[in-house]
Amino acid sequence: MQSLQTQTSIPVQLSSGDGTKSVKYYEKENFNVNYRMLFSKNEADELFHQLESNVDYYSGDLARIKMFGKWVNIPRQHVAYGSNGLHYKFSGNTIPAKPWSSVPCLQQIKDRVESVLGVTFNFLLINRYANGMQYMGEHRDDEKELESDAPIASVSFGQERDFTFRHKDCRGKQKKRSDVPKITHSLQHGSLLVMNAPTNKFWYHALPKRSHTKNPRINLTFRVMKE
Repeated sequence: MQSLQTQTSIPVQLSSGDGTKSVKYYEKENFNVNYRMLFSKNEADELFHQLESNVDYYSGDLARIKMFGKWVNIPRQHVAYGSNGLHYKFSGNTIPAKPWSSVPCLQQIKDRVESVLGVTFNFLLINRYANGMQYMGEHRDDEKELESDAPIASVSFGQERDFTFRHKDCRGKQKKRSDVPKITHSLQHGSLLVMNAPTNKFWYHALPKRSHTKNPRINLTFRVMKE
């Protein structure tokens, strides 16, 4: 996967909004999620532009995962940022974190998320989806490096996409239950979705293909890693 060309980053002028208005809370069957608009449209537009211009995605071996014993290219672009020395292991690969200062607007986004949630995050995974044919399959963020009780904060910019949740007992041919429906939530430009414990233990999440969507989406997932 080709990396985007790095350009000069200009700090984005953000309002003092705290992102606490119109928060939607969802709680059921060990599902604890909340959703809100975190940035105004103008802020989100400018931050999306800064991310498109300055984020340099991994390529080569760092853009591959192991599936069913074979190495394959991931169906999106990704890169990680975080505290010095942190790395993230998933699907057979180890992703090292670049320094926060590599892309100045990341600190601005991080500050806004932390001010709203009252949580300090030390790791960020960015995924870029060029269009609706790029996706993220069903999974749980259950890597041992993650603090299991900490929230996972997902910020979206660009193309609005559906995000789905499926209970772990309602998956596959040998599913144990059929009484818990799949949940689908649309992630808007400038929004924040937060998965609180124990959601990630009981529910799988995914960003499915949507062939009718043509524009890129950038997702920033803030996490707390063990240090």
